[in-house]
Amino acid sequence: MRAQGLLPDVFVHPQGLCESTDVGAGTRVWAFAHVLEGARVGTDCNVCDGAYVEGGAVLGDRVTVKNQVMVFAGVTVADDVFLGPGVTFTNDFTPRAHVRKGPGELDPTWVEEGATLGARVTVVCGVTIGANAFVGAGAVVTRDVSPHGFVVGNPARQIGWACRCGRRLDDSLVCSCGRAYTLDADGLHESVVVPCT
Repeated sequence: MRAQGLLPDVFVHPQGLCESTDVGAGTRVWAFAHVLEGARVGTDCNVCDGAYVEGGAVLGDRVTVKNQVMVFAGVTVADDVFLGPGVTFTNDFTPRAHVRKGPGELDPTWVEEGATLGARVTVVCGVTIGANAFVGAGAVVTRDVSPHGFVVGNPARQIGWACRCGRRLDDSLVCSCGRAYTLDADGLHESVVVPCT
């Protein structure tokens, strides 16, 4: 079902449900996915089968939302983020069934540009996942992840750095794609820009 007033070049599968009209051109909503009224979805996003995007959630442009991803109110996802199958966000540190909370009482979460969250990642609310970070499959994120941080485990811990292309950097901070990085007190910085092949 398509919300009345949705842009004509937004694709909604006949078994998908898109109740929001705040969806960018070229976005695709596949079977059994549900985008609620009040959700904001950017251009050229891919919302795969069984995904759920709640009102109050924000997805940037070119975001991939794989099957069974749950994005709740208070979660903001920047451009070019990959959310792997089964990624789940939370938005309340102290949930109780009998306590109803409004949007201002939820704990916000941010995923910055270019980050990747692998399959079955769980993100505990109130954290920021930095730009180009890589969260390995099955990780449970309980605290902020540095830009370009490569984290795994439960709770997620940093074990290295990720290139903008997605590959894990070696100890020399040089990627096989040709990019090189330097590390200082302010974090990881790209020092040589070479297009990935």
